[in-house]
Amino acid sequence: MATPVLEILKAHGYNWVRLRIFNSPIDLPNDLDYTIASAKAAKKLGFHLLLDFHYSDTWADPEKQFTPKAWVGLSHDQLVKAVFAYTRDTIAAFRSANVLPDMVQVGNEVISGMFWPDGRLPENWDHFAALLKAGIAGVAAGAGDAPHPRIMIHIDRGGDTEGTRYFFDKLNSYHVLYDVIGQSYYPWWHGSLNDLRENLRFMAKTYKKDIFVVETAYNWKPTEYIKKKAPFPETPEGQKQFLEAVNRVVQETPGGFGKGIFWWEPAVPAQPISSRSFFDDSGNVLPVITVFDKPTQK
Repeated sequence: MATPVLEILKAHGYNWVRLRIFNSPIDLPNDLDYTIASAKAAKKLGFHLLLDFHYSDTWADPEKQFTPKAWVGLSHDQLVKAVFAYTRDTIAAFRSANVLPDMVQVGNEVISGMFWPDGRLPENWDHFAALLKAGIAGVAAGAGDAPHPRIMIHIDRGGDTEGTRYFFDKLNSYHVLYDVIGQSYYPWWHGSLNDLRENLRFMAKTYKKDIFVVETAYNWKPTEYIKKKAPFPETPEGQKQFLEAVNRVVQETPGGFGKGIFWWEPAVPAQPISSRSFFDDSGNVLPVITVFDKPTQK
């Protein structure tokens, strides 16, 4: 009999779940009701919850930050108000369902801004900062008198110290209040493990905030390194070695600011990126699942 994915992950020391939410999903089920139901399943097993607002009806990332259809045509001031109200009401709904997130991403991989064209970077930093502040204020308003979720700002510059410096120095000049830095790190896009190590050191010493590698992955069968040298074999064992190495780098971050890793994503269904999964094409668990076993043994 098949074991539910969350139960498998919990049994192997995984303790956080990251859930995305879209405004009015076009192709995927990640609306409010679906995401609250997923949060309930995770919380029931004792997972901490990171809620990832894409602020779009579909995927948001550095190459696309589509404004939700319902908000297209709003003025900047109207958009700011819409972001605040939507975030407030969403967080309030999670609170009412007794699954208030422990941490919230206000936007997904926002290196290029959000709500294009209004908050597109680098040309519209003033607008972008105002939109971020509206989302952050909405989280606080929705939480009410409950402990407020921690706020994460997420970019995709895991191995890029200069890109990270530019973004967060600029962001901090607008006095945006946040608690945690999230970085994406995919080695075929974002540099070597040493690049990641140096950037983690830089962020820890410069910004003195907790840091998560909030997206990373490696393939268990040849995918990204078919025509170039791979840092690890694209095999089940190589995938495990990659996560072990990334974990060591994060744990070495000065000041204890390296807090953890989120894999994107461990249960990908059969599709082109299923090679990043923790499960093979027959649904059998892969060796990578065991990376965090030892620290949880007593």
